[in-house]
Amino acid sequence: MRGISKKRGGGAARTAVADLPFERSVGYQVRATNRAFQTRLRERVERFGVSQGMWYFMRLLWREDGLTQRELGRRIGLVDPTAFTALSAMERRGLVTRAKDPSDGRKIKVFLTAHGKALREEMLPLAHEINAEGLRGLAREEIATLLRLLKKIEANLTLHSRRSTE
Repeated sequence: MRGISKKRGGGAARTAVADLPFERSVGYQVRATNRAFQTRLRERVERFGVSQGMWYFMRLLWREDGLTQRELGRRIGLVDPTAFTALSAMERRGLVTRAKDPSDGRKIKVFLTAHGKALREEMLPLAHEINAEGLRGLAREEIATLLRLLKKIEANLTLHSRRSTE
């Protein structure tokens, strides 16, 4: 295998792990790119009294108001206690209300307030602007390819993650 060599020392064969420089690491580059997007997002949404974490809940609720706390957390990738804490902060800021599901009292549904709904018109364009900043200079076909490849990488890693927990 390229980049891996056998070294001898002390009479025993040991495999040396090849270095993976950051500039050749897809994982590192995706992380660095995500951090740049997140920093830009935080700079833009905080003036609305919305934290970066709240932004993702609002994005989901703007598309599908009335999801359960558990479903919101699952879609964003948060465990229930973390989602509960974030939603409590959003409720204190007047962005959402929570109510028991009338058909299943164990479930708590989350709804945007009028204020939370109104922020959509001001805040959603920010997502478009930040994406445009990040994608400046890329052709439409390059963007489509980038998205397709990132989705494929995510699917590969998700599949391997599921297999390792079974």
